[in-house]
Amino acid sequence: EVHLVESGGGLVQAGGSLRLSCAASGFTDGFTFDDYDISWFRQAPGKEREWVSCTSSADRTTIYADSLETRFTISIDDAENTVYLQMNSLKPEDTGTYYCAAPPLDSDCSWSASDYDSWGQGTQVTVSS
Repeated sequence: EVHLVESGGGLVQAGGSLRLSCAASGFTDGFTFDDYDISWFRQAPGKEREWVSCTSSADRTTIYADSLETRFTISIDDAENTVYLQMNSLKPEDTGTYYCAAPPLDSDCSWSASDYDSWGQGTQVTVSS
């Protein structure tokens, strides 16, 4: 498992932007940050955790949930061991707790939360109308 810490959440008006950060540490057995696929998930109150986006360790391919309509962009800073989620044109329905997560090293990006064994504590995003 890897240690993940999210930051950057907050309160923003509809149409605004936020950039979330996910800092990774605690690598062991010779593995490094670029060996891990990293995903962002979100969870709205009373709803199941929803996959948002993932960056693959193999070639840094990025994939997104279709529902995001290209408003979100995931990026990576290998020097800082950090994955970012740039969120633009935010809507009230984007409100929720945002988590970054990593699957086991022998696994790939997945939309299923049960496939991940490392999770951050989450950062709250609230979009007001």
